[in-house]
Amino acid sequence: MNLGDVYEPIAEDLKTVEDLLRSSLSNSKNKSVSAMNSLLLESAGKRIRPALVILSNKATSFGDKKTNGQRELIEIATAMELIHIASLIHDDVLDKATMRHTRPSVNAQYGDDISIALGDYIYSKALQLIANCRNLDVSACISDAICVMCEGELSHVCQRGNLDLSKSRYIAIAKKKTASLFAASCHAGAILGNHNPAVQTSLKEFGKNFGVAFQIIDDCKDVLSEESELGKRPGQDIITGDITLPLLILSEIVGPAERVEIRNMLGAGNDKGNLQKLKAMLVESNALSRTCEVITSYLNTAKERLNPLADSVYKESLGRLVDYSMQRIS
Repeated sequence: MNLGDVYEPIAEDLKTVEDLLRSSLSNSKNKSVSAMNSLLLESAGKRIRPALVILSNKATSFGDKKTNGQRELIEIATAMELIHIASLIHDDVLDKATMRHTRPSVNAQYGDDISIALGDYIYSKALQLIANCRNLDVSACISDAICVMCEGELSHVCQRGNLDLSKSRYIAIAKKKTASLFAASCHAGAILGNHNPAVQTSLKEFGKNFGVAFQIIDDCKDVLSEESELGKRPGQDIITGDITLPLLILSEIVGPAERVEIRNMLGAGNDKGNLQKLKAMLVESNALSRTCEVITSYLNTAKERLNPLADSVYKESLGRLVDYSMQRIS
């Protein structure tokens, strides 16, 4: 299964999102800004957040003969991707990352100062699109999510190197820094679908649980995957001292000497030997299987939250998106 298969029912909508992304990022009269934005457009991601907006909208409004609101739907879907792009630019500055989607990161090419300003600029483009929709519920949903996301990222950075972080605290941070935008994407799509609050809440909970699982999967892949698959240098979490769930579980399993060794690896720089040793420790212990159990639990809960929806190709695609995510670590 690939994302093209999952996105097939909304392929035309996503093409429209891509067109709006391109026009939003290429309408600057400043040649330098246009050049940087072109770089971002060449480094396309999975577009999961706009897909969640559209699929949630169409799944909750399935069978409704009303056809109005398509412009607002595309603008909100595009805004969510712009918010995600801006957050990645800022994340790469915080992580001193040099690669993103197989290409040099913005900060690697232009420096931290320009990267921070560019991220702010892209946030502003997202806010313009949200304002165009003139929907206070959607605006509140997204603005709350941005606030929570930024708070989560700040907490995440403050906990670097803290191998004593509790697993519950890690999950709380993941819900904020990653899952909040997934939840808001689903919630905003459902709001635009004009459905009742209970259904909107179900979609929001779907996004939150899916988002937590997605973050933990990324944690695992950062250690286990190769650069060709990741599109960036593996082991970035280790290099920057970021605390992840597989590391926390591993630190519980190993003895005191190995725990000290893991602690010393965090933030120790780009040492491929550390990455290989940590990978071996994860594979040889049951830390990876225990982490996968947590992932599976969140993905199963996400699927359960789809139960109130009427059967449709859009509901099916949301479920298949969950299956695709599990496939990433199998």
